[in-house]
Amino acid sequence: MAKSSKRHRAALSKVDREKRYTLEEALQLAVATDAAKFDETVEIAVRLGVDPRQADQNVRGTTLLPHGTGKTVRVLVFAKGDKAREAQEAGADFVGADDLATKISGEGWLDFDSAIATPDMMGVVGKLGKVLGPRGLMPNPKVGTVTMDVAKAVREIKAGKVEYRVEKAGIVHVPIGKRSFGFEKLVDNANSVLSSLVRAKPSAAKGTYLRSIAVSTTMGPGIKVDPLTTKVAA
Repeated sequence: MAKSSKRHRAALSKVDREKRYTLEEALQLAVATDAAKFDETVEIAVRLGVDPRQADQNVRGTTLLPHGTGKTVRVLVFAKGDKAREAQEAGADFVGADDLATKISGEGWLDFDSAIATPDMMGVVGKLGKVLGPRGLMPNPKVGTVTMDVAKAVREIKAGKVEYRVEKAGIVHVPIGKRSFGFEKLVDNANSVLSSLVRAKPSAAKGTYLRSIAVSTTMGPGIKVDPLTTKVAA
């Protein structure tokens, strides 16, 4: 078993592993524990009362974090003509069509964080599914990344739009910002994620939907949150 660092042990000593905190308490504690030497990402993990093996219980969506992610996101857009120009003017980092597809498939180039495509480009982009899909980079109309309004899509992603998808274990992991944000901004971002998850609840899901919640920093311990004390606006 790997030996934990002195900093990690110090952080653990400040967290009651048996207690379920309010969201505000948990995030305040997360940013107050001994910090790493870099600006850690803060993440929320939510276990949902769904069976992801059932097609009608898959939970997937997006939400725009009110305070952004604190990360510079590199956006690629597959588009031609006027739509390519609109994407460039909106701040896309890479814009192209077959040339970008060839670069990805032939050179293994993946130096971007999010991909958008106009519907007419999906014939080209679809061939990249085996490369982009496993990395979560495949454009999808369900999350607004296959669209004719490429300018809006680029601006939203740059502003802090995040995508989430339930894993096989029924858990959703979403980054909600940086430690330097302070707990109040992180609470706002966390509530945005939780509200989106509640709105995305499948009609086939029965029983308790928000089973458990935890927050953590990149190098810090998980801090349990009591779902019953978390007020979520649907």
